[in-house]
Amino acid sequence: MMMKVRRYLRGSGRVLAFVFIASVIWLLFDMAALRISINDVNSHLLKERVIQERKVFKQQFRATQMMKRGFKHPVQRMDMAVTHAGKEPLSSSVKLAQVYRQRGKKQDQMLGDTKQSHLQQAGDNPLKSDHSKSVVSEHNEGANLQKGPSKQGVMAKKAVDLDLSGPKVEKSGVIESFNKVTSLVVPSNITQVPPGVQENKAIKTADAVQHVLAEKDLKTNVKVTDQQRTSLQAEEAHPVKTTHPKKDVKAKVVDIKKEEKQVKKIVESDVNAAKQPPKPTIKLPAGDDSKDNFTAVRKPGVHKVLSLDLTHAPRDANAVGQFGQAVIVASDKDAEVKKRWDEGHFNVYLSDQIPVDRAIPDTRPDMCAQSLVHDDLPSTSVIFCFVDEVWSTLLRSVHSVLNRSPPHLLKEIILVDDFSSKDYLKKQLDVYMSQFPKVRIIRLKERQGLIRARLAGAAVAKGEVLTFLDSHIECNVGWLEPLLERVYLDRKKVPCPVIEVISDKDMSYMLVDNFQRGIFKWPLVFGWSALPDEYIKKNNMTIADPIRCPVMAGGLFSIDKKYFYELGAYDPGLDVWGGENMEISFKIWMCGGEIEIIPCSRVGHIFRGQNPYKFPKDRQKTVERNLARVAEVWLDEYKDLFYGHGYHHLLDKKNNNIGNLTEQIELRNRLKCKSFKWYLDNVYPDMDAPLVKAEGLVFNRGLRKCLTLQEGSLSFEICDLSKQSQLFNYTWMRQVRQQDLCVAPQAKKSGIILQLCDDAKSELRWFHKSSNSALAEHLMAEFVSRHMCLEAGPRGDTLRLNPCEPSNAFQKWQFTHYHAQ
Repeated sequence: MMMKVRRYLRGSGRVLAFVFIASVIWLLFDMAALRISINDVNSHLLKERVIQERKVFKQQFRATQMMKRGFKHPVQRMDMAVTHAGKEPLSSSVKLAQVYRQRGKKQDQMLGDTKQSHLQQAGDNPLKSDHSKSVVSEHNEGANLQKGPSKQGVMAKKAVDLDLSGPKVEKSGVIESFNKVTSLVVPSNITQVPPGVQENKAIKTADAVQHVLAEKDLKTNVKVTDQQRTSLQAEEAHPVKTTHPKKDVKAKVVDIKKEEKQVKKIVESDVNAAKQPPKPTIKLPAGDDSKDNFTAVRKPGVHKVLSLDLTHAPRDANAVGQFGQAVIVASDKDAEVKKRWDEGHFNVYLSDQIPVDRAIPDTRPDMCAQSLVHDDLPSTSVIFCFVDEVWSTLLRSVHSVLNRSPPHLLKEIILVDDFSSKDYLKKQLDVYMSQFPKVRIIRLKERQGLIRARLAGAAVAKGEVLTFLDSHIECNVGWLEPLLERVYLDRKKVPCPVIEVISDKDMSYMLVDNFQRGIFKWPLVFGWSALPDEYIKKNNMTIADPIRCPVMAGGLFSIDKKYFYELGAYDPGLDVWGGENMEISFKIWMCGGEIEIIPCSRVGHIFRGQNPYKFPKDRQKTVERNLARVAEVWLDEYKDLFYGHGYHHLLDKKNNNIGNLTEQIELRNRLKCKSFKWYLDNVYPDMDAPLVKAEGLVFNRGLRKCLTLQEGSLSFEICDLSKQSQLFNYTWMRQVRQQDLCVAPQAKKSGIILQLCDDAKSELRWFHKSSNSALAEHLMAEFVSRHMCLEAGPRGDTLRLNPCEPSNAFQKWQFTHYHAQ
């Protein structure tokens, strides 16, 4: 046998055998490779299936948690082109959800064109939409603005009567007692409308409003236990409770990803959060007192901003003004509109037709919905101060906060009634607000004004952060968390929302330009200004980045409560209204804090032409007095620019008492605040603030020589910039000054003398370059009744006052450098 094998393997047989064996081995390798490839495909398919199942589970989990807490669909960006309610009401077959879109997918069908809606009765053709499917919904009181809650058994909420002239409400920080104040009335709170407002134009955005959770998930994936079902039934019986988080909601979820854990932390109540084990601390900038800078326990978890809009009943898409739409009142109602205009100096008649919890367009930059905030943000007390506010706008302000604020962050809403005279703001308001456990009403015993009313609200606030809002606003979706996030990161940051415009005429919600900031112009007049393009490019800013704000508008901002009192709160010496935004802005920046405008937080505001309230004292004098206090405490040598822009009369202390400034000056020293020059150099460098109006040589056109001061007297010399004796300043106090000496007319004579400078003395003031008249180059004495001008003698040996002559070259003077006219 072996011999046959050997014979076969000789020659060509050996080759054939080798080829056969090699083929068999190659076939085995090929089969093995095919098996591996099949396994890879199966593994990839399995992996995709697992990922998909995790995504589905995540959506189910979030839907379950939001349903447990009463959260409904977040509102997303809206295209105003689809929110019309024209002359004819929308068909009942059109669902409200058509106004919204799924995430990233536009609705193809629009509800109308871009015409403004005509006024119609709310609820003419209500939407037939199942409550579980409604994206946004409204409270039933929209049609009964002047009535209290219809539910029986609701106890009226008893307001707190706060007498600021009595015992001190609360000692906190450096705030002194309120018993020093007098009874005053709020003057006109006229706030400038931000530039770039698109008036009388529909808001057009790229997207319609979207769901974050699919309705299918809400229907099929929410499991409700018997105990939870009982609780939900109880909430249906008492709808006002649906906006408040349950205290003991706990999510039990498979530990798939860390993100699921973070979601669980978000939806758990503050009670459960307190029971969790301590996390590593995050040390924040502490300043002088690190123990008060929220450095205790910080949990590192984050989540996307919650874009909530909670209501109990479905909203009516046909309601007047719904979705922030402009409304044209029928011509036969013009008389009624005019009659009620003076109640609030806006269209009160139209406001009362609009639901108190209407939807408004989400005007945030697109990236804001994806921004992350920490899970353990501080709680806030929202403070509204009002006097004789219109019923519908006050309610709409409160509802916008309740509906669009995460309940676990909203500690309370404090309504401070500054001694209103309207009957509907008394018992009727108490009864209405009794359905909202988080709303408290504080009533002042006498008129105090906005500043002291805010101090009264802050004194009783329980939240970690104070959020001040005007009483004629509408908060947009996702407005609160971005503000609290900035305070969380640094307790000395004071964030302000972007203030958008609610038209006083048609109640439409209007966009404002991006990159706007609050500034001031002399003499401390607030205004809006766009960030310089070079600043935006240099800092590579996006439209969602916080904007450094030199001066806040003052009506809407959040501030850490402890820091508010460390700063001395508002100057208690400020009366009623006016200048408080300047005072707190300078104080924050110069004493270690920062003011920011947060583009991801948007609040609509009705800008009124004038204030509807009566006030016993002169409004202009009150504001001037307040601004003078601010200038004396915070502006240092730059206060001359304030007085020099038309407020010279305030320097007369005999006729203008601005009060004692000792405590405020001591506070500034104690806080070790920086100078106003530092503020101009570092916070508002593009502000033009020359300390003098003109300086250098004083050249006389007739003599062709310059004024000089030698041995205590004035004369003329050949002009020489190197000589200190020839250098003078023309100041904001309108003085021709060299060091401490000022040029002055001689009393009862026409001669000229030198006197020690005194800003309060009008006889030291000269008009120069104050107009484009023929006397612009003259130095005209201010205190003389008739026009008398400074004139050089033809031989250069005299200087005296003579009647002004436009063509007299010896009366024409020119400084070397002019910084302002």
